[in-house]
Amino acid sequence: MIKVLVVGGGAREHAICDAVCRSEDVELYSLMHNRNPGIMRLSKDYRIAKETDVEKVVDFALSKNIDLVLIGPEAPLEAGLTDALKEKGINVCAPTKDAARIETDKEWMREIVSRYNIPGQVKNRTFDNPKEARKFIEQLNGHVAVKPVGLTGGKGVRVYGDHFRTVDEAAQYAAEVIEKKIGGKPRVLIEEKLEGEEFTLQAFSDGKSIYPTPAVQDHKRLLPGDRGPNTGGMGSYSTESGILPFMEKSDYEEGAMILQRVVEALHNEGCPFVGPIYGQFMLTADGPKIVEINARFGDPEAMNILPIFRGDFVDMCFRMVDGDLSGARIDFDRKATVCKYVVPEGYGVKSMADQPIDVDEEMIKQEGAILFYASVNRKDDKIYTTSSRSLAVVGIGNSLEEAEEICERGLKHIRGEHIFIRHDIGTKELIEKRIKHMKELRG
Repeated sequence: MIKVLVVGGGAREHAICDAVCRSEDVELYSLMHNRNPGIMRLSKDYRIAKETDVEKVVDFALSKNIDLVLIGPEAPLEAGLTDALKEKGINVCAPTKDAARIETDKEWMREIVSRYNIPGQVKNRTFDNPKEARKFIEQLNGHVAVKPVGLTGGKGVRVYGDHFRTVDEAAQYAAEVIEKKIGGKPRVLIEEKLEGEEFTLQAFSDGKSIYPTPAVQDHKRLLPGDRGPNTGGMGSYSTESGILPFMEKSDYEEGAMILQRVVEALHNEGCPFVGPIYGQFMLTADGPKIVEINARFGDPEAMNILPIFRGDFVDMCFRMVDGDLSGARIDFDRKATVCKYVVPEGYGVKSMADQPIDVDEEMIKQEGAILFYASVNRKDDKIYTTSSRSLAVVGIGNSLEEAEEICERGLKHIRGEHIFIRHDIGTKELIEKRIKHMKELRG
C-alpha cells in the first residue's frame, strides 16, 4: 500500500486527492488549514494545521510513514517544505525552494528567461525607488502591468486599462508596493502591458523534460463580461482538442517549448524543477508572451485537466521524482471541460465569511457534474463559507456547449443566501468574443 500525503485544503487539492484515489493500492492522507469535507472524506487520516508550518507537516508525514508528498499551494514551497521533507528521506513531487523561485520571485524569473534567451519575453524592469519606477512607466506611456516581486495569491498585479488609466495612478501603485512591501519585498516589477488573450498551459516535469497537458483559459475578473475586481480565478474551460478556440496549434506548441526551455534553464542553474509547472501566457499578435511561470497546478485550471487524466497518477508522480517521465502512461480524455466557482458574496472586495451553504451532492452527481470543495469549513454536518472561494463545479462533455450545460445543471443544486457565481464562463457568447478579439489583433 502506497501512502500519499496531499498538502492544502482548496478545490485544487480536492482535485489532486481525487486523482490520487483513482490510482491502485493507495492510501490518502491530508494536511490542511480548513476542514474541507471532500478531502476529509477521501482521506484515511488528516491533520488540521497551517500548510506553511513546515515542522508540523514533516512530523505528520513521518508519523504516518508517508511514501510520497504532493503540495498544492505555492506558500509552502516558498517556506521550503519540499526541502525539509527530502532531508528526512521522503519523496516529494513538488519543486524545492530554489526551483520554486520561478514563481515566488518574479524578478528572478525574468532574469532567468532573459539569461537563457527564452522566447516570449516582455519589456520589464525592477525598482526599489518610486521615482525611477515612475520614469520607466512614463517611457511606456503608462501602458504597464505593476507587479509585486513576491507572492500575493494572484491578487497583487494591477494593469493599465483594468485597474488604472494614467501614469500617475500606475506610479502611485508602484510606490505603494515599494513602501508597504506588498509581496514581502520593497521592490516592484514594471512590465509592458500585453494585448491579447490569456491562456494557461500546465505540464508535468521530471527536472529535465516536460509533458504538456490541455490548454485552459482562466477568468480572473469577478463579474460577467470580464468586469469587476481581479480574483484568484472565477472559473475556466478547456476544449476536446486540447487547444483553445482562439489559438492555433503552433501557439500551443510554442507555449510548451517555452516551458521546456524554462525547465532546462532551471536544470542548468542546479535547481531541477520536479512536479507540476505552468505558464500563464498572453497570446498576442506576435505569439505567446510570458505573463508568469507558476510552480504548481493552477487553481482553477487543475480541475479542468485532472478529472480527464487517464493513467496511474501516483505512478506518474513517482516517475517525476525519479527524474524520468519517459515510461509513464499519460493520456487525457478528448473531452471539453467547464469549471465555475461558487464564491461568498463580496468576494474580491470583502467576503461574507461563515455563511451556510446547502450542497446537494447526490443531485450534482446525478446531473453528471463533479463537485470540488474549496475554502469551506464543515461544522456539525453543515458547510460554511470562509473569506475565499467556496466550491467548484465541473462539467465534462463532448463539446464545450455540453460541458457548460452540465456544469450549470450541477450548480442549481447549490444554495445559499450569500453566494455568487460567474455564469458566463464557457458560454458561446464569451468564447466568440475571444475569437473575434484575437482575429482583430492578428489582422
